[in-house]
Amino acid sequence: MQNKVYHRIEQITGSVIVVQADDVINGELAYVDSTHGTSLAQVIRLENENVFLQVFAGGRGVGTDSKVRFLGKTMQVPFSENLLGRVFTGSGAPRDNGPVITENMIDIGGPSVNPAKRIIPRNMVRTGIPMIDVFNTLVESQKLPIFSVAGEPYNELLAQIALQAEVDVIILGGMGLKHDDYLFFRDKLDESGALSRSVMFVHTASDPTVECLLVPDIALAVAEKYALEDKRVLVLLTDMTNFADSMKEVAITMEQIPSNRGYPGDLYSQLAARYEKAVDFEGSGSITILAVTTMPGDDVTHPVPDNTGYITEGQFYLKNGRIEPFGSLSRLKQQVNDKTREDHRTIMDTMIQLYASFKETLEKQSMGFRMSEWDSKLLKYGERFENEMMTITVNLPLESALDAGWQRYCIKADR
Repeated sequence: MQNKVYHRIEQITGSVIVVQADDVINGELAYVDSTHGTSLAQVIRLENENVFLQVFAGGRGVGTDSKVRFLGKTMQVPFSENLLGRVFTGSGAPRDNGPVITENMIDIGGPSVNPAKRIIPRNMVRTGIPMIDVFNTLVESQKLPIFSVAGEPYNELLAQIALQAEVDVIILGGMGLKHDDYLFFRDKLDESGALSRSVMFVHTASDPTVECLLVPDIALAVAEKYALEDKRVLVLLTDMTNFADSMKEVAITMEQIPSNRGYPGDLYSQLAARYEKAVDFEGSGSITILAVTTMPGDDVTHPVPDNTGYITEGQFYLKNGRIEPFGSLSRLKQQVNDKTREDHRTIMDTMIQLYASFKETLEKQSMGFRMSEWDSKLLKYGERFENEMMTITVNLPLESALDAGWQRYCIKADR
């Protein structure tokens, strides 16, 4: 069927244009001819005969007489083994100067998996990071946010997890990344050899806003295909607050009625639609999601972290360059902690109790109280705990971390 072409644009607001058209579906792609060339656009809203499109390259150069040609299809991304080791933009175009992949195109943004096809999470995802493996174990098919603030090394943490996680495929979705952060991820994975099992979809701060909105859907569509091929897939997303801010920007442009702090009213549904793609398939692979969510002003009641907390199964708090043991939570860790080692829970609980006592001792010290011999031991314990367990650059297998907790800490800290 020949694609319909329209020669009149009714309205132009920033990067959003409006045409009157029929037989168009939400999410459909179109080409828009402007004085700067031909740009890709996507339908983002239907209102009677009015069709709202977001122009990827922005509205500059687009006039009311520009030509709009609908393609009759929604956004798609190729799926192939050739994706591994590659870096793409938020719209799926090569960013690494490699060849364009066109075979086996798949739709993005589909529904989450039928609950009847899911199985109860039961397998640990080893990351080599003690604050995760020992204290808040990551479980296959889990969805967990990393709550942080600007300036914390959350991208370094994701890169470390990508290097060390015992999974088959890593899919990194970057949203609003600084160019230096993009280069950091690419070079870090490349130097370690982890890029060969990774696929990167990167939207930088200078790229079109609409591409930021596409990143989670593209990353998760590819992850689902790999999972159906019996692969254990770990999806790393950074930063979901940038994703939500892009939603807000589009909503303001379209003059939608704002909700809390200007975010669209369907923020919860939009976030849930992505997080609920985490799944463990019966008889096949799995998708596990770790997503950075920065908190403006370190405010956990901000709409993005607040809504995220209702959707996900716990959270990691990254503060002062470390994953905090207090506040961090993996609600599914009980599913696997009894299967790791018999003394896992005992060591975990004892170490946290000692660290809590260390914090109390620090308060006593700051107020000038006299330190007992036990207090002195706690101060030494706390320093070693922070340096040898809490540092995010540590690469320590679970068993070694448990042995360290038993041999170096619990016994030496004993009265």
